[in-house]
Amino acid sequence: MEKINIIAFAAPAFFIFLYLEYQYAKYKKQQKLFKYESSVSNTTIGIAERLLNLFVTASFYGLFVWIYDSYRLFTISDKWYIWILLLLAADFVWYWYHRLGHEINIFWAAHIVHHQSEEFNFSAAARITTIQAFIRTGFWCVLPFIGFQPMMVMGILVAHGMYSFFTHTQVIKAPKWLEYVFITPSLHGVHHASNEKYLDKNYGDVFVFWDKMFGTFQAEEEQPKYGLTHPIGSYSFLWQHFHYYLEIYEATKKQNGFWNKMKIVFGSPAIMDQDIRPELEKKFFQKNTNRETLSPTFKKYINIQLFIVAFVLMLFSAFYAYFDEVEKTAVAILVLISLINIGALLEQRKWIYYLEYSRVILLISLIFYEFGYTELIYIPILTLILLEQKFKLKNWYLYSFLDYENTRENAG
Repeated sequence: MEKINIIAFAAPAFFIFLYLEYQYAKYKKQQKLFKYESSVSNTTIGIAERLLNLFVTASFYGLFVWIYDSYRLFTISDKWYIWILLLLAADFVWYWYHRLGHEINIFWAAHIVHHQSEEFNFSAAARITTIQAFIRTGFWCVLPFIGFQPMMVMGILVAHGMYSFFTHTQVIKAPKWLEYVFITPSLHGVHHASNEKYLDKNYGDVFVFWDKMFGTFQAEEEQPKYGLTHPIGSYSFLWQHFHYYLEIYEATKKQNGFWNKMKIVFGSPAIMDQDIRPELEKKFFQKNTNRETLSPTFKKYINIQLFIVAFVLMLFSAFYAYFDEVEKTAVAILVLISLINIGALLEQRKWIYYLEYSRVILLISLIFYEFGYTELIYIPILTLILLEQKFKLKNWYLYSFLDYENTRENAG
């Protein structure tokens, strides 16, 4: 019998720590460090990363094993002091992965998602994408290649990630003397800042001496302004993930010759044309949007969806080995549609109804599949379509959850 996946407890642990951080911030009268829309957006990105990693983490470990068995340079023992050496090696690899993630456009396209948040708290730590996980794993392959045992590598990477989670906060103030050795919340806050003096600083994840060694160290002096130098101004799940890839594509279209295009793809983000993003926003953004009027009812609806998605992720993670491929695919699509929908709700997009509609159809299909009535799926789906035609469910949905003035002329 398969064991329950302990990674399932990562989601509830995240929400517990986020809740404790918020309560402590309220106690210190610093609740302004949290912004509802941004925290929700951060969380949805983290849920997507946890979900998709269920499908690929095993392959990451398999890759480490293959490299270790076939190509390792040395055979390194698992004695206690080797764990310390491995942690140093992992953090050194992280430094260069992280630094190149800021210096090479195609890597920055994946990493930029982590820096989009204009708040700096535990929720911002969740802004990691599976694309970034693939790139990062390519760098981690150096460790089994050297000769560190794959299981040790996986263990140290978990500890490494746990430490970095706790550096994403403003309410915890570490003693200054720790900054001689470790990356603290203050130092990592500098890394997330868009102040000119703070740009491209403090790439280390656990230890600070790599930054001091390679000239990228910066202590916190003035109050950091968090986020990108050119904010994206959107909470859309899809836009946050893919806008920079579109910017790279548009920038390459403006170049003549293969090598000039490659300079854009593999060059520095500093060479990007800053007029491209506003042009794309005009093309893809909904003009008539009102994100300043999120009522308590509206937020409650989003909160319920977020809670359900997080709960589904926890159960799906715990019992992942028990699902067949159809169930895994259906649940993954259902969760991703829900996350996209939450982002669209924050943006009050007019097309959110169609996402809701597709989600209901998928859920009905999954239920019928589970009970062995796949051939009868058309009955509830046809009923839903007839109800839509009869009672104009789209109008009811838009008028119920979106701003009335914003949707009156579009819902009809």
